[in-house]
Amino acid sequence: MGLGGCIILIAVGAILTFATNWHMKGVNLDLVGVIFMAVGLIGIATFSSIARRRRVVVPNAPVVEEERHHHHHPDGTYGGYE
Repeated sequence: MGLGGCIILIAVGAILTFATNWHMKGVNLDLVGVIFMAVGLIGIATFSSIARRRRVVVPNAPVVEEERHHHHHPDGTYGGYE
């Protein structure tokens, strides 16, 4: 589940908890909404910690460019790969 899925879970949970008056027998929608929001927050925390570990900082290393010598023959042809 990515970051977008976690945000959707939080939004759906908030809608179920704060914006609905539905009553279902045997199901407490307020509790379901709170559970969705908690799972979304846990997902965001997990996602951000994994993303932070994957981000590797590489120090600025000097760029070494390879010198290529191109040899031209007296007859005007190129002496390398064509």
